[in-house]
Amino acid sequence: MNAMSSTGRRAPSPTFIDAARHQIRDLMMAVPGIDSVLLSSTDGFELVSVYKRSSLEGGKMAAVSSSILALVEAFLGEIDLNGCQSLTLEAENGKALISAIPAPHHPMVLVIVTSPTVLLGHVMHATRHTIQRLNQLDQQMHRH
Repeated sequence: MNAMSSTGRRAPSPTFIDAARHQIRDLMMAVPGIDSVLLSSTDGFELVSVYKRSSLEGGKMAAVSSSILALVEAFLGEIDLNGCQSLTLEAENGKALISAIPAPHHPMVLVIVTSPTVLLGHVMHATRHTIQRLNQLDQQMHRH
C-alpha cells in the first residue's frame, strides 16, 4: 500500500522509486560533472537522491527546490509566460538545474547540481531524456 502525500496524492510505489533511481544513476553516468541529483514530489518531499558530495541534505533541498519552482511559476505568470519547465542557476563553484516533471500521476521536481565546468547543453539534453523516461515510468506504473 502506498502512503498518501500532504496533497492527498498517493506516493509513488517502491517499484517506481527503484526504476527512478536507476534512471538517475544513468543520468549521472552519462554526464561527467554531475555531483548530485534529487527527485522530489512537488510538495517538497524527497523521493530519490544520489550524491557524490555528502554535504547536501536531500530533505531540505527537496523543500526549497519545490518552493523555488512555485515562486518562479508565479513570477512567469506575472509576465505572461506559461509552463515553467526548468530553472538554471550558475554560481562560482557550480550550477544547479531545477526541472518540473509534469507526470500525470506523480508530478515531480528534478534537481541536478554540477561542477562549474560541466557543459550546460549536455546536462539539459540528458535531463530531457531522463524526464521523458520518468514520465513513461509514471504512466506504465498506472496501467491496468
